[in-house]
Amino acid sequence: MATIIGSTMLIEGDITGEERLVVQGTVQGKIHVEQGVEVTRSGVVRAEIDAEALEVSGQLSGRVIAKSRVEITPEGRMAGDIRAPRILIADGAQFKGNIDMD
Repeated sequence: MATIIGSTMLIEGDITGEERLVVQGTVQGKIHVEQGVEVTRSGVVRAEIDAEALEVSGQLSGRVIAKSRVEITPEGRMAGDIRAPRILIADGAQFKGNIDMD
Protein backbone atom coordinates (compact mmCIF):
# COMPACT_ATOMS: atom_id res chain seq x y z
CA MET A 1 0.00 0.00 0.00
CA ALA A 2 1.19 3.54 -0.73
CA THR A 3 0.17 7.12 -0.04
CA ILE A 4 0.08 9.21 -3.21
CA ILE A 5 0.44 12.98 -3.23
CA GLY A 6 -1.22 13.93 -6.51
CA SER A 7 0.26 16.19 -9.17
CA THR A 8 -1.93 19.18 -8.22
CA MET A 9 -1.23 18.89 -4.48
CA LEU A 10 1.09 21.15 -2.44
CA ILE A 11 2.05 19.93 1.02
CA GLU A 12 3.96 22.22 3.39
CA GLY A 13 5.08 20.69 6.68
CA ASP A 14 6.09 17.31 8.04
CA ILE A 15 4.98 13.95 6.68
CA THR A 16 5.39 10.93 8.95
CA GLY A 17 4.17 7.38 8.39
CA GLU A 18 4.91 3.72 7.88
CA GLU A 19 3.76 3.08 4.32
CA ARG A 20 5.40 3.93 1.00
CA LEU A 21 5.05 7.52 -0.22
CA VAL A 22 4.71 8.50 -3.89
CA VAL A 23 5.12 12.21 -4.62
CA GLN A 24 3.61 13.43 -7.88
CA GLY A 25 3.00 16.98 -6.63
CA THR A 26 5.04 19.35 -4.43
CA VAL A 27 6.26 18.77 -0.87
CA GLN A 28 8.14 21.25 1.30
CA GLY A 29 9.27 20.33 4.82
CA LYS A 30 10.34 16.98 6.26
CA ILE A 31 9.48 13.42 5.25
CA HIS A 32 10.01 10.49 7.62
CA VAL A 33 8.54 7.17 6.48
CA GLU A 34 9.39 3.58 7.32
CA GLN A 35 9.05 2.38 3.71
CA GLY A 36 10.34 3.96 0.53
CA VAL A 37 9.77 7.34 -1.05
CA GLU A 38 9.32 7.79 -4.80
CA VAL A 39 9.54 11.23 -6.40
CA THR A 40 7.92 10.83 -9.82
CA ARG A 41 8.76 12.89 -12.93
CA SER A 42 6.16 15.52 -11.99
CA GLY A 43 7.24 15.55 -8.33
CA VAL A 44 9.05 18.49 -6.73
CA VAL A 45 10.40 17.98 -3.22
CA ARG A 46 12.21 20.53 -1.05
CA ALA A 47 12.61 18.53 2.13
CA GLU A 48 14.76 16.48 4.43
CA ILE A 49 13.98 12.81 3.83
CA ASP A 50 14.51 9.87 6.18
CA ALA A 51 13.25 6.60 4.68
CA GLU A 52 14.11 2.99 3.90
CA ALA A 53 14.77 3.78 0.23
CA LEU A 54 14.40 6.66 -2.21
CA GLU A 55 13.86 6.84 -5.96
CA VAL A 56 14.10 10.23 -7.67
CA SER A 57 12.69 10.73 -11.18
CA GLY A 58 11.61 14.34 -10.57
CA GLN A 59 13.26 17.19 -8.66
CA LEU A 60 14.58 16.90 -5.12
CA SER A 61 16.37 19.48 -3.05
CA GLY A 62 17.43 18.57 0.50
CA ARG A 63 19.28 16.17 2.76
CA VAL A 64 18.51 12.45 2.43
CA ILE A 65 19.12 9.55 4.81
CA ALA A 66 18.14 6.13 3.42
CA LYS A 67 18.60 2.84 5.25
CA SER A 68 19.00 0.71 2.10
CA ARG A 69 19.44 2.70 -1.13
CA VAL A 70 19.00 5.89 -3.14
CA GLU A 71 18.42 5.82 -6.89
CA ILE A 72 18.40 8.84 -9.18
CA THR A 73 16.92 7.86 -12.54
CA PRO A 74 17.98 9.42 -15.89
CA GLU A 75 15.19 12.01 -15.56
CA GLY A 76 15.98 12.78 -11.91
CA ARG A 77 17.55 15.98 -10.60
CA MET A 78 18.84 16.25 -7.06
CA ALA A 79 20.71 18.88 -5.08
CA GLY A 80 21.66 17.94 -1.54
CA ASP A 81 23.54 15.45 0.59
CA ILE A 82 22.91 11.70 0.53
CA ARG A 83 23.67 9.20 3.27
CA ALA A 84 22.93 5.59 2.24
CA PRO A 85 24.79 2.28 1.91
CA ARG A 86 23.90 1.97 -1.82
CA ILE A 87 23.59 4.84 -4.28
CA LEU A 88 22.72 4.56 -7.96
CA ILE A 89 23.01 7.60 -10.21
CA ALA A 90 21.88 6.78 -13.74
CA ASP A 91 23.48 8.14 -16.88
CA GLY A 92 21.70 11.43 -17.64
CA ALA A 93 20.73 12.13 -14.02
CA GLN A 94 21.78 15.40 -12.40
CA PHE A 95 23.27 15.45 -8.90
CA LYS A 96 24.99 18.15 -6.88
CA GLY A 97 25.97 17.46 -3.30
CA ASN A 98 27.89 15.13 -1.02
CA ILE A 99 27.64 11.36 -0.65
CA ASP A 100 28.25 9.39 2.56
CA MET A 101 28.05 5.60 2.17
CA ASP A 102 28.54 4.63 5.84
